[in-house]
Amino acid sequence: MLFVSRCLVFCCLCLLSLVSAAHAGDGLQVGVAETDITPPVGFPMAGYYHERLAEGQIDPLQAKAIVFREGETAGALVVCDLIGIATDLSKEVRRLAAEKTGIPAENIVLAATHSHTAPDYMKELYLYLGKEKQQPLRAEYIQKLINGPVEAVVAANKAAKPAQLETGAAVQKTPVAFNRRFVMKDGSVKTWQSLKNPNVIRAAGPIDPRIELLAIKNAKDGSYEGVLSNFALHLDTVGGTRWSADYPFFIQETLRETLGKDVISIFGTGCCGDINHSNPSASVRNKVDFIGNSLGETITAELPKLEPVKGTGLTVQSQVVDLPLQDASQPEVQRSIELLKVARAGGKVDFFEHVTAYKKMILDQMRHKKPYAETDQHITWGLSRSLAGIGATLPVDVTVMTIGEDVAIVCLPGEVFVELGLAIKQASPFKTTIIVELSNAVETIYIPHRAAYAGGSYEVTNSNLLPGSGEMLVEASLRLLRQAAAEKRAD
Repeated sequence: MLFVSRCLVFCCLCLLSLVSAAHAGDGLQVGVAETDITPPVGFPMAGYYHERLAEGQIDPLQAKAIVFREGETAGALVVCDLIGIATDLSKEVRRLAAEKTGIPAENIVLAATHSHTAPDYMKELYLYLGKEKQQPLRAEYIQKLINGPVEAVVAANKAAKPAQLETGAAVQKTPVAFNRRFVMKDGSVKTWQSLKNPNVIRAAGPIDPRIELLAIKNAKDGSYEGVLSNFALHLDTVGGTRWSADYPFFIQETLRETLGKDVISIFGTGCCGDINHSNPSASVRNKVDFIGNSLGETITAELPKLEPVKGTGLTVQSQVVDLPLQDASQPEVQRSIELLKVARAGGKVDFFEHVTAYKKMILDQMRHKKPYAETDQHITWGLSRSLAGIGATLPVDVTVMTIGEDVAIVCLPGEVFVELGLAIKQASPFKTTIIVELSNAVETIYIPHRAAYAGGSYEVTNSNLLPGSGEMLVEASLRLLRQAAAEKRAD
């Protein structure tokens, strides 16, 4: 009996070796897929500091995945039409997707587009994971929210096959993105100003006009199967109380008109913590369809000019970066509780004080083993089981995937200032460097560059991190990019 068992084990090991050898000889394989994650009517909507329930749907919310495989190396990026990715959600999705595909959890990235017409799901996820009482409708959606991205990764992994990859960048010439921070005559920095204000001197920073692109084509007939695009522009262009994926939906529809209805458009939001769609020199804001269609037309015009990716070598590397958190003292937490009570009752609270109060409640939960407040009684988004009592630093992932000599995908947490993204692009040894923010963790909230902390205003007020955190992400990204480039040269 023992001899038979040993023979079976030996045969299984031989079979696994043959399968691995077969995969190793297949070269790079790529798969794309999408699943629906639209919540029901009546589920809370995200984006602001008061509860609002969805009353309908404009367009669907989706999870869109792209999987890269080469030999024993594999990585997955799944972008969701959500306002942010709670660490609790990314951990659960990555764990389940890893179990079902064999892709290591650390090689799976869950990112959000930052749609403000998407669900405020974090408290419901918190209750669900803790097996606490919640409305059945909401619990059912949390199951869908977890399963949707997992199914997208599984389907993309199953669809992976040899592909023709092309890359490059388009320049968005029609103005749809604007730096929203302004230097004032008194030396301060203020967000959301008009150039008609006589106290405005200039924009406090640049924009990034490049749309980084990676096209996935069928290796046999050259037809488009997917387009990964990346642009730095905040998503808050719809408003109202109906579900919408915001302007990336219109990018998708524009691409499908030209490339076919089955093409999967995966939009990764670039570093746009200080960028939005409001033109400070105009009295009327650009609308969602104008923005999305304009970006889609720019992308479509550039596709024939993209160049084949040189080489197919795939690398996937991650590094945990411990970002220093701000603190929340007991008096600050108590004052925050009082302010939030007033706001919930419909009383008048200064906007910046409201933002600070909410932030302090999140920090109290993360910084202290025994929080000063019962956090789940006061806030909805920002609740976390995996980060509760984490301490003085917030561990976040920086993940870098590279394909051949030309393409790098850098995945960062939080809402990252454009200057930090430009610094990575400028120093990257890869021709096309796609930087996807809001990956795997949103609990940082905004990630300004160091100088922005001196100027202050909204984004600095609404950051959980200490100055220098953004630069730590830049340094980690460049280390991984240079390591990948060095390995490719050595090969």
